[in-house]
Amino acid sequence: MNKTLLLVICDFLLLNILALTRWENAEPVRPQQTPAASSGADPATKDQDIVDVMKMSLEDERAQRDQLAKQLQSTTESLQSREQALSQLQTEKTQLATNLSETQRSAQALAQKVDVASRDAAISKEKLAQMQRELEQRQADAERQKQQMAQLETQQAEARQRIESLNVAVKVAEQEKILLRETADTLKVQVAQERQDRLKVQETTTQLAQGVGTLAEKSTELTKEIRENRPINANTLFNDFLANRVQTVFNVSRPALFGEAKRQKDARTILVSDGKQTYALLHIDDTPFNYREVGSDWQKISINFAKGGNRAAVPEMQFLSIDPRLIALPVDDAQVAAIGAKVYQTALDPVKFPDALLISNGGAGYGEVAFKLDAAQPGFVRMDNRVMKRIFGDFSPSRGDLVLSKTGELLGIMVNSDYCAVINNFLPSKTIRTGEEVTAQKTGAILDEMAMRVRALPFRMQ
Repeated sequence: MNKTLLLVICDFLLLNILALTRWENAEPVRPQQTPAASSGADPATKDQDIVDVMKMSLEDERAQRDQLAKQLQSTTESLQSREQALSQLQTEKTQLATNLSETQRSAQALAQKVDVASRDAAISKEKLAQMQRELEQRQADAERQKQQMAQLETQQAEARQRIESLNVAVKVAEQEKILLRETADTLKVQVAQERQDRLKVQETTTQLAQGVGTLAEKSTELTKEIRENRPINANTLFNDFLANRVQTVFNVSRPALFGEAKRQKDARTILVSDGKQTYALLHIDDTPFNYREVGSDWQKISINFAKGGNRAAVPEMQFLSIDPRLIALPVDDAQVAAIGAKVYQTALDPVKFPDALLISNGGAGYGEVAFKLDAAQPGFVRMDNRVMKRIFGDFSPSRGDLVLSKTGELLGIMVNSDYCAVINNFLPSKTIRTGEEVTAQKTGAILDEMAMRVRALPFRMQ
């Protein structure tokens, strides 16, 4: 124990003894009146009384001394308890500081990993989605680390308040010095351990850098697998369609008996890609042309895309070999960027789910409709028109309606009210180029040929 503290305690006890001791003279015992014959015993009685008084004083002093000894023992035990509490608080403070340092290092390491992930994300568009998810995960981890750091700071504040409330900490400086020396030794050990951990982290970083290449190769396959196996809500698909549909404006003209015959047609569709080329798909009924009249040689054909304030001219229109009623309008990469609409992909596995989303008349209505394969008509699926309770909007499936798979890909286009042509390629059978003078292309003969192909189909397919 500290010598200074012992001297203070001894002075305190001495002052208590001096203050509590009764120094007044004991009241002498009054002798009783005795006969004259016993007067010779008076001196002995007086001496006995003095002895009794001294014994009583001695007993009082002994009792007070015992009480002071108990107080001293209680004070000593209380002091020891406070010293132990202070030692424990100091240990907790050291542990909290160590945890805070480790948390900060972890946060820095996570921040570095986020930077690496961000740089890798710029390598290609295919890697962007995967790296973005990793970045969000790491940001969430960093946020959790920040919350843990805040909790540690709160615990440190509470520990500091508890330490400050112990005023006796000033009187135990020696113990604090000893603890600090022990802490310094512990920190030296921790520094050595952290150096070893840092070397391990560097080795791990090297391994992670090597694994980034493998992760990048698998990211495209993983994205593809997730897209193919996760059905999307019909409302989400339709909302996505509304945000990305493109207006297609047709203007055609030819000489007529009384001047010039003009036709104009507006249709709303989407951009679709097979991985090589991007197209806008339409039904022949969504254009100024039709197969119910004798084909005419048109002189001028103009087709333009419009979305917002962006416009793009279409160089040609193609009649797909899948079905002559399907029209494909090619769109190059520059036009896709100018239009700013999402490019849908063709369905890799169109029959993965038993129903699909049917969108009528460019967005006038939509709903989920079940479909079945028809062995007699490969390349087509038959829509179940009886399931109408889930249709949103007043319409029935009809030619030209777009059909999206539950994974958000284009399944096909309705060629009539029952059958949907599954789009798996964009191979053209005939092509008509647009321009101010297209008479030489004999558009009438091309339209008549396509009409004959339609009339040659089975009746239920027309």
